[in-house]
Amino acid sequence: MSKITIAIDGFSSTGKSTIAKQLAKHLGYIYVDTGAMYRAVTLYAMQNTFVSPDAFYKEALISSLNDIKITFQFNEQLGFAEVFLNGKNVEKAIRTLEVSSYVSKVAAVTEVRQKLVEQQQEMGKNKGVVMDGRDIGTVVFPNAELKLFMTASAEKRAERRFKELSDKGDAVTYEAVLKNVEERDYLDTTRKDSPLVKAIDAIEIDNSHFSLEEQFDKVLKLSEDKIKEVNGSIG
Repeated sequence: MSKITIAIDGFSSTGKSTIAKQLAKHLGYIYVDTGAMYRAVTLYAMQNTFVSPDAFYKEALISSLNDIKITFQFNEQLGFAEVFLNGKNVEKAIRTLEVSSYVSKVAAVTEVRQKLVEQQQEMGKNKGVVMDGRDIGTVVFPNAELKLFMTASAEKRAERRFKELSDKGDAVTYEAVLKNVEERDYLDTTRKDSPLVKAIDAIEIDNSHFSLEEQFDKVLKLSEDKIKEVNGSIG
């Protein structure tokens, strides 16, 4: 049976990564968290003081791109692949609110996007991949057989993100998280290079009031229907 490419785009904190991981595991597909790749580059920029509250040394980051090696290594205990930056596990380090506050700015750099898009396309060239991000269905895989666009209200997304960070022990406030969500929405949708937009042929899913189970059931059905459709047309 032929496999397909599933592109999941959408706003921050809509649960794209969660649903993509579940879907890939169920289908036996490869999962690629592109957002984690941009977060890893952001962490590198922070570690090398290329970005701070007062400055962003974009040219310094661009000149260092060849020194940034991002890989995914599957963790059997966790059931998903963790992100490694230059050989070091940074899965937890890239999920902080501080990284979130800079990632949209770093992701707007054309050279950063070009480098990561090339890697993402290479990862998915043989299909059988579930990839989530901001521009998967519009730039990385414009010919993906199934495109989904996840959305929810800013308040609901901030609520989820606040709980996630609080459960990890991070000292954050709901107000700070909401502000970050709204700022990222603005930066993601207004950037010049590959802004966050819904692909014309993407199916929009507003999960403001969905449980994780309801969301998974809906996305799984859409995926299985598309796989059947593709294989039916081949046969």
